Amino acid sequence: MGLLTGKRALVVGVANDRSIAAGIAGAMRREGAELAFTYQNDRLRERVEKIADGLGSKVTIPCEVSSDKEIQGAFASLKKHWRSLDILVHSVAYAPREQLDGDYLQGVTREGFLMAHDVSSYSFSALGEAARPMMQGRDAAMLTLTYIGAVKAMPNYNVMGVAKASLEASVRYMASSLGPEGIRVNAISAGPVRTLAASGIKGLRGFLNHVEQVSPLRRNVTIEEIGNVAAFLCSDYAAAVTGEITYVDCGYNSVG
Repeated sequence: MGLLTGKRALVVGVANDRSIAAGIAGAMRREGAELAFTYQNDRLRERVEKIADGLGSKVTIPCEVSSDKEIQGAFASLKKHWRSLDILVHSVAYAPREQLDGDYLQGVTREGFLMAHDVSSYSFSALGEAARPMMQGRDAAMLTLTYIGAVKAMPNYNVMGVAKASLEASVRYMASSLGPEGIRVNAISAGPVRTLAASGIKGLRGFLNHVEQVSPLRRNVTIEEIGNVAAFLCSDYAAAVTGEITYVDCGYNSVG
């Protein structure tokens, strides 16, 4: 029996089969979870449906996380398939590409700042509140993805780092709000991965090489390894873990 046998998980943020969300979904399915997915728009629908089908799921639901109406609609649709929910995975981040290059203050704009926080941080709170009625009293778990740029100034990460700091604070406040209802809230701070979202950050290839050279394990993390930790954190084996940021980066966060 797998770690997540009998549990139902909604995965938000799959873009393709190389995304971190896909690695998490794969690990959760392997551990016995029943899966549902959201897709951002019609352009991504077929791609997400193909991934879902490969993981034994027929539940794919549209959800643009910058729209409260779409979030509410997504959970109304989910309730037609499931009466309850055990796991919510939030793997969503966005900032305009021009904000992710060069000097932070010279590049940041009010519009870019608000957009990065809306999509990358606030959406987790909005999804959490919408999922709350389906998860109460079920020893349920919510999980989001963050990055070391939330606590360290990383080259070219800029406004996204500020948004991720906001997201990490949200994890702690959400854990406090939802804990009495039997819902845990945690985050994984993953090492750099060559994903569609990360491709907008200038110098990614060089930074991947840097991490490989200096991290204690002398390599980069994989989406499968991130998925394994996600499955554990959302399982009953982590029933006493909430409000935590868990680093899954081959130890990079521990070096100077």
